[in-house]
Amino acid sequence: MKKWLSYLYDAIKEYDQQHDEVEVKMVDAKNDSNTQLKQVEQFVVEGVDAIVTIPVETSSVKPLVNVAKQANIPIVVVNRLPEGDVVNQIDAYVGSESIQAGRLQMEEIAKMLNQKGNIAIINGELGHEAAVKRTEGNKEVINKHSGMKVVREGTAKWQRADGMKLMENWIQSGEKIDAVVSNNDEMAIGAIMALERAGKLDQVLVAGVDGTPDALKYIQQGKLKVSVFQDPVKQGQGGIETAVKLAKGEKLKEKMIWVPYELITKDNVQDYVKRWDDYNKMKK
Repeated sequence: MKKWLSYLYDAIKEYDQQHDEVEVKMVDAKNDSNTQLKQVEQFVVEGVDAIVTIPVETSSVKPLVNVAKQANIPIVVVNRLPEGDVVNQIDAYVGSESIQAGRLQMEEIAKMLNQKGNIAIINGELGHEAAVKRTEGNKEVINKHSGMKVVREGTAKWQRADGMKLMENWIQSGEKIDAVVSNNDEMAIGAIMALERAGKLDQVLVAGVDGTPDALKYIQQGKLKVSVFQDPVKQGQGGIETAVKLAKGEKLKEKMIWVPYELITKDNVQDYVKRWDDYNKMKK
């Protein structure tokens, strides 16, 4: 997830560099909700015109919103959809619908397995909206097929190294696994590394989410069977563009600004390689 987020941050920086009339101040909460709240409070003290946040935890958005609202500063949430009623209090949300990613990757894996097989699910950080909803989408599809079942599930905290360790443990357990479905590409790549080392990659289908440049190389090599493209540039630029509109007092046509997920397989992977090439050219 951190790798994917770095592309989103780059898109915001790129927007800042291209718009002299906009000044963007960026801070990193280091995955700590209390730090994030203090940062929002500091932005209020500094008198910013709008706040864009990628919440550390979707359950901890309310205090951020309260601080912004008390100061009459519009707040835009990007990438991680807040939980509960707080979604009605934010000024806008820009992101993708996480459950759709889980459905897309699992539907493709189900086709490849002819709707039969043992599935292992690698979760991102527990409690993160993306991890919860992507896994929910996976299970929704699995439950439609009587020949499929979840035999292993565990967290690798969005990290490649943790995905590798988790997969190594599953291999050692001796459980028959036909497909590993991961909440993101980084953990999927970790699982691929463990399976390769054990000489078992040809027996297991692996799926991820995000469609990062690293993941596309693994798809081209036939090692990663499926990914789901989540566009960090559209989310990052969309978030900052929305905040600028709100700062200017413009009314938004839509409060919920969805960036659709897109299925990637070996058949269409070159389209996404080109898209990343175009993004990189845009940055230069």
